[in-house]
Amino acid sequence: MEKNAKIYVAGHRGLAGSALVRELHRQGYPHLVTRTRQEVNLLDAAAVQQFFAAERPTHVFVAAAKVGGIWANNTQPADFLWENLQLQNNLIQAAWQTGVTKLLFLGSSCIYPKLAPQPLKEEYLLTGPLEPTNEWYAVAKIAGIKLCQAHRRQHGCDFISAMPTNLYGPNDNYDLQGSHVLPALIRKFHEAKVRGDREVSCWGTGAPLREFLHADDLARALVFLMQNYSEEQFINVGSGSEITIRDLAELVREVIGFTGTIVWDTTKPDGTPRKLMDSGRLFSLGWRPAIGLREGIALAYADFQTQL
Repeated sequence: MEKNAKIYVAGHRGLAGSALVRELHRQGYPHLVTRTRQEVNLLDAAAVQQFFAAERPTHVFVAAAKVGGIWANNTQPADFLWENLQLQNNLIQAAWQTGVTKLLFLGSSCIYPKLAPQPLKEEYLLTGPLEPTNEWYAVAKIAGIKLCQAHRRQHGCDFISAMPTNLYGPNDNYDLQGSHVLPALIRKFHEAKVRGDREVSCWGTGAPLREFLHADDLARALVFLMQNYSEEQFINVGSGSEITIRDLAELVREVIGFTGTIVWDTTKPDGTPRKLMDSGRLFSLGWRPAIGLREGIALAYADFQTQL
């Protein structure tokens, strides 16, 4: 990707997209294109096509998506499936029709079967049933991967896909009803500390294992892939390490300085029992994450406090 590339980051206000914009600026790419939802409605095929025809980006990062945690996925299945299919179809199709040089589609680790062998290898896709609590989002993301692969086979497009593990960092969603586990824990423990609560209730048993990657590390990986990767097979992007939700809650509690106890509400669902990605293919190309979990949580907490 040349320095004079005209790069469009779809979803530039989100967790991954905003990190991408920061990283591209840091690496000295001067020609970035971004649009808010009000400026270009990605659910409107004609509007997306018109935007691509007018701007003619050479490189595209598809980081736009409707995202949320277990509760949001469970209560809005139609929204998660339709909106994600619509926006990614519109972006990928317009990129092909306007001759975009290279496109990177950002998926999610939830594409893998619920009980797939661990760590999750790329070839495990579509080998078993999905996790029911987020299958609608997962089906949409799988369709996006396949659409990129199909354009590659039929039209020779240099469209690639990357699957990140659980992300956190600046511009995360801290809404307790719609957020993922780490930002939800940050908010819970902060508010409990401010109120002087003696305990905090967390969902499930605390036993599930999860992997986390700071959004700035993801951005570095995605720019690296845009520069160095060109294959039909999607590629995992993870940290290579995992932690139980129980230990994660303790770590967040320590970073925030909450001195009370943690109570586990076992009437609430745990979700997937374990989700560690095998990022060996990416690591073998020479990329490694730079931000440790404790440091990353401290950075995320500082970001959360700026939003209060």
